[in-house]
Amino acid sequence: MAQNRMARRILFAALALGAVALVWAMLRPTPVLVELAKATRGPMRTTVDEDGETRARNRFVIAAPIPGRMLRVELEDGDAVRENQIVALIEPLPLNQLQREEVLARVETAEASKRQADARAAHAEEDYTQSHRDLARAELLFNEKVISTQALEQARNTESTSASELAAAKFGALAAAAGVKVARSGLIGMRDGSSAQPVVSLRSPIAGRVLRVVEKSERVLQSGAPLVILGDPRKIEIVTDVLTTDAVNIRPGVPAFLEGWGGDHPLRAKVRLVEPAGFAKVSALGVEEKRVNVIADFVDPPDGLGDGYRVETRIVTWSADDVLKIPGSATFRDRDGWSVFVVENGRARRRAVQVGHRNQLEAEILGGINDGEEVVLRPSNQLGEGVRVRTQ
Repeated sequence: MAQNRMARRILFAALALGAVALVWAMLRPTPVLVELAKATRGPMRTTVDEDGETRARNRFVIAAPIPGRMLRVELEDGDAVRENQIVALIEPLPLNQLQREEVLARVETAEASKRQADARAAHAEEDYTQSHRDLARAELLFNEKVISTQALEQARNTESTSASELAAAKFGALAAAAGVKVARSGLIGMRDGSSAQPVVSLRSPIAGRVLRVVEKSERVLQSGAPLVILGDPRKIEIVTDVLTTDAVNIRPGVPAFLEGWGGDHPLRAKVRLVEPAGFAKVSALGVEEKRVNVIADFVDPPDGLGDGYRVETRIVTWSADDVLKIPGSATFRDRDGWSVFVVENGRARRRAVQVGHRNQLEAEILGGINDGEEVVLRPSNQLGEGVRVRTQ
């Protein structure tokens, strides 16, 4: 009898423990399924990404200097032109007094623009000469180990930028001189309209190609109407308009990468100029934004890109070769800072981190986690301190 009672007690105790274990297992929270990534060290960069387009660097718009009847333009888009070649002909119309005053004012404006362009070219030449001397001194000091490699690279970049600015200033002076000739041709229309008027010949100021024929057929035009656009499609630049809030972090000389241009690899470029004046532009969502043009030059220009081609521009604003980083999707805002969930012994632990630079994919970690630790990607609302997690 005693043995039977003891056996029953053991059986009841086992059943009770089993029931408790069953209830505990049923009430125990199911581990949350998560995806993990490790904190790693490596290179990282931040960029400003916008759509841009190519543009002939030195573009010349041949416009009607006077009101008149334009004869049919024989040139076609893409035709080669020689310097001083006739590209359009205009038979001037007799001018009234108001038009005469306008022609004279246009000549004065063109001459003032030429003087300004000449002064700018002279200033650019002085800047280039000075930067060339600075580069020579920097190379000497670098060889004597007085200055750093970064200082030498800055001197080289300044000299290269000054050379580009000098070339652009010389082209501007050339365009201004052509503008004076065009404006002075308007004086022909001030002759007596009763006699036969001579034909005004509009000539190309450069040796290049026809980018676009704006007016092809014979017609009467007003003064200032564009007729032909000339340029050299082999010398193109990239124009990208960015938000002014992004432009303040862009400096001349920083690298840029061009994607989505039709090739199978990104193209390298270098920022030459952030234009000093911004403009208003309405976005696709109907929001008015303040933007500014960033001009970049090709480092390795490809074949096939011409004037007005679309590209996707990535302008580098910061880069480093060795930083601790994690996927940006692992970070989330927590009060006034950033936090992540790390996994310790199968449980999620909230960890405050110090985040440095961020881009679309990654975040630089300045403190809070160590190299090799695992963090939870895209943490959901189910996660909390101590919650059990599992991976697939």
